[in-house]
Amino acid sequence: MKQKEYCHMKLGDYGAAEVHRERKMLIVRFNRPHRVISTCRVNGGIHEDLECLFNHQSCEPAGHSRKELKTVLSAPERYLQGLCERFELPEKTASLGTAANMNYAAIETKSFKNLEVTAICTGGVEGNAGRVGDPASVWEQDGVFEPLEKGGKELHGTINTMLLINRELTRGAMVRTIMTATEAKTAVLQELAVSSRYSDGLATGTGTDQIAVACALTGDTPLTSAGKHAKLGELIGSAVSGAIRKTLALQNSLTPGNQRSILEHIKRFGAGREHMTESIARRLQEETAAVFRRNFNSLDRDPVAVGASCSLVHARDKVAWGILPQSCMREIFIMHGAQLATGISHRVERYADFSRILSLEPVSMNNHDFLEFVYASCALGYSEKWKD
Repeated sequence: MKQKEYCHMKLGDYGAAEVHRERKMLIVRFNRPHRVISTCRVNGGIHEDLECLFNHQSCEPAGHSRKELKTVLSAPERYLQGLCERFELPEKTASLGTAANMNYAAIETKSFKNLEVTAICTGGVEGNAGRVGDPASVWEQDGVFEPLEKGGKELHGTINTMLLINRELTRGAMVRTIMTATEAKTAVLQELAVSSRYSDGLATGTGTDQIAVACALTGDTPLTSAGKHAKLGELIGSAVSGAIRKTLALQNSLTPGNQRSILEHIKRFGAGREHMTESIARRLQEETAAVFRRNFNSLDRDPVAVGASCSLVHARDKVAWGILPQSCMREIFIMHGAQLATGISHRVERYADFSRILSLEPVSMNNHDFLEFVYASCALGYSEKWKD
């Protein structure tokens, strides 16, 4: 009994629900009936007879295969039953699963007049961030998932959201809450420039994201809109984005400051630290290359250089999306590459020379060529940085 008391912690009351953390479980207990919509494998969809929600850490984020996890896909009802028995929970529940640490869960509440919205989020995106429309890895046929490519496994990394609303919503508005919450999640990932692990695009989520939304059945006139024009939609967006920012900072150290890096903005094109270091160093004189290798971060995290590299990356995206024409690509890349070299060297007067030198470099939308152009721009700037 003492151990259970030690492991159990009530995190607070939110509307007509209580939030508790017990070991690797985050539990929402309802004090009155709620309408729930969720993506859960068991008891998913819309229900009005559920007694609680929970988010469970089932494994470590990487390289951890437990025998019990096989039942998540093969026998989800049995897996849920086992968890409910272990934690003494009613089986009429909606469950979310993740590898994220429950101690890193973030809770954000927003309110207006008599309306209160609470988002409870866990998240990790290091291994599984993806962009909607990226190539799939599995095909489902007759309840069995078949690999579409070598490996065919879903990597770890999941953003889970439990959303509590203290007012009653119509069923249509409940569906709309998922749209609004998803937009909020995607906005955070875009602002943090999170790279897809499956393409050269920016991530919009992970391949295993889950959500459960619960609204209290108060008997009052239900709210009918959770879109961006309605105050409810604003509160959902603000609460979800705030909670996701916090949990990603805790779980992955994913913060605006840590994303202030040239490498972080070009990872989605196939860049890695070692390859970036050596690709820049081989373009420098031996003595300068040795200094650069010892001071990689001084270039990679310089805010002016990062800003210039962001401009180059964003210009490439605009060409890829068709906003900027392919016919102008070379001129645009050279212009922004020279800006990057200028930012690193702090020699504005050399901009025209940098443009002329970079005009000799291969320029294309190919990821390898694009990275080589970025490295050439960085090396050009660094070679001039300490020339007095």
